[in-house]
Amino acid sequence: MAQPAGSPSAAAQYTTNPPRELPTRRGTELVLLAFSAFIVTFALILVQANQEQELSWSVVWYGLAYLAIFSVAHLAVRRWAPYADPLILPCVALLNGLGLVMIHRIDLAEARAALAKGEEAASYAPRQVLFTVIALALFLGILIAVSDHRKLTRYAYTCGLVGIVALALPAVLPSSLSEVNGAKVWLKLPGFSIQPGEFAKILLMIFFASFLVSKRELFMTAGKRVLGVELPRARDLGPIIISAVVCLGILVFEKDLGTALLFFGIVLVMLYVATERIIWVVLGLSMFSLGGIIAFSLFTHVQQRVANWIDPLETYNDPGGGYQIAQGLFGLGTGGMFGTGLGLGRPDTVPESHTDFISAALGEELGFVGLSAIILVYLLLAMRGMRSALAVRDTFGKLLGGGLSFAIIMQLFVIVGGVTKLIPMTGVTTPFLSAGGSSLLANYILVALLLRISDAARRPQQPAKPKPMPQAPLAEAHTVMVQRPQPGQGMAGAVNPPEGGRLP
Repeated sequence: MAQPAGSPSAAAQYTTNPPRELPTRRGTELVLLAFSAFIVTFALILVQANQEQELSWSVVWYGLAYLAIFSVAHLAVRRWAPYADPLILPCVALLNGLGLVMIHRIDLAEARAALAKGEEAASYAPRQVLFTVIALALFLGILIAVSDHRKLTRYAYTCGLVGIVALALPAVLPSSLSEVNGAKVWLKLPGFSIQPGEFAKILLMIFFASFLVSKRELFMTAGKRVLGVELPRARDLGPIIISAVVCLGILVFEKDLGTALLFFGIVLVMLYVATERIIWVVLGLSMFSLGGIIAFSLFTHVQQRVANWIDPLETYNDPGGGYQIAQGLFGLGTGGMFGTGLGLGRPDTVPESHTDFISAALGEELGFVGLSAIILVYLLLAMRGMRSALAVRDTFGKLLGGGLSFAIIMQLFVIVGGVTKLIPMTGVTTPFLSAGGSSLLANYILVALLLRISDAARRPQQPAKPKPMPQAPLAEAHTVMVQRPQPGQGMAGAVNPPEGGRLP
C-alpha cells in the first residue's frame, strides 16, 4: 500500500543521506600510547638487567606512571581537540620515553665511573621527568587557551617582537649570565637556566606565517629577468635580508651555528611554501653561504668548528677540538648494525652524551637499525603534521603547520648531521630525546599547536545555515485600499457579518 506523501518514510526516500561524521580515532591513540608505554618499559627492563644485574618491580611502576601521565594528555586531547591526528601524540610519547630511558642509562654509567674515582656524579633523569610533567601541563594549557589557531594572527607582530628580543637577549647579556660551554644562548636565572631561543623559533614562525599570508602577493610579483630567472623586486627582499642579518648576528655574537641554520632554514621553507617560487630558496642559501664565508674568515670559533668537522682526529687533543665528535663516531662504529644492547655500551665516554650526543649513545646501543627506527618515528611525526597542514582550510594554518612540522625535521637534521660528521657540529638538542627543560617545553608547545591545526583540518564542516528569504521593500509591497462604509450605506464586495455577530 502506498504511504502518504507527507509521511516520514516517504520523505526519507527523496532526501540525500547526511554526510557520515569523521571518526575521532581517539581509541586508536590510546592503544598506541599503551604500546609506547610497553616499549619504554621493556627498554627500561633491559637497562636495569644489564646495568644492575637484577630486576625489581620498580620498572613496572615506572611504566604505569609513564602511561598515566600520557593518559592525562590523551584525555585532554579527547576533550579539547577530539578530531586531532591520532598518531602525533603517541610518536611524541615514544620519543620522550626512549629519551628518559637513555638519560637514566647514562646516569647509571656516569655514577659508576664517578664512584670509582671517589666523586659524585650529577643525575639528569629526575630533572628530565620533572620537565616532562611541566611540559605536559604547558601542553594542556596551550590546548585550552588556543581554541582556534587563527586567533594567533591577532598577536602576530607581538610574537615577532618578543621572538626577536628573546633571540637577541643572550647576546647582549654578560657572559656570566648567558654563556654555557662557549655558546651565549642561555638566560641564567636564580635556581634555573632557560634557553629563550627555543621559544623564539615558535613565536617567529607565528609572525612569519601571518606576515606571509598578508603580503603573499608582494612576494609572488617578479622583478627583472636575469639569465632567464625572474628575480624578486628589490623592495620585497626586506624579510629575507632581516632573517639573514639576525642569523649572522646569532652566529657571530652567540657562537651558535645550529640556531642560525635552523632559524634560516625554517624561514626559507615557509617563504617557498607561501610563494612556490624556488628563487627565494636560491637567494636565501646564497646569502647565508656568503655570510658563512665572511664569518669563517673573521671569527676563530667558526674556524674551529669547521676544522673539527673536516678532521676531528687532527684536533682530537686540542681544547675545544674534535674529541667529542671522534668519540661519538667511535661509539656509532662500535654499535654497528644491531648495537651492543641497551645498557651494554659505553656512552659515558662521549662528553655531553645526554644532550647533544644522545643520538650517538642510541646508535651505539641500538645500532644502525635502532637509530633508523627512531628517525622513522620523527619522519612519521613530521609527515602527519604536514598532512594536517595540507588539509586545513585556511592559509595561515597551512603555513604555520608546515613550518612547525619542518622545524622538527630541520632540528633533527642539524644535530644528527653534526654527530655523524655530515655537517659541522652544532649545539641544538635532539627534540624530545635530549636532556634539557627549555627544549622539552618548547617542543610540547609546538606539538599542542600541531594538534590544534590537525583538529581544525579533520573536524567536519558545520552545515551552512539557511539564508533568510529576502523580503520586498516596503515601498514595493502590494497594498489594498479598504474604505470604511458610511452608516446606512452598503459597499460593493463587502462581507456581511453573520446575524447577531461581528466580523472576526
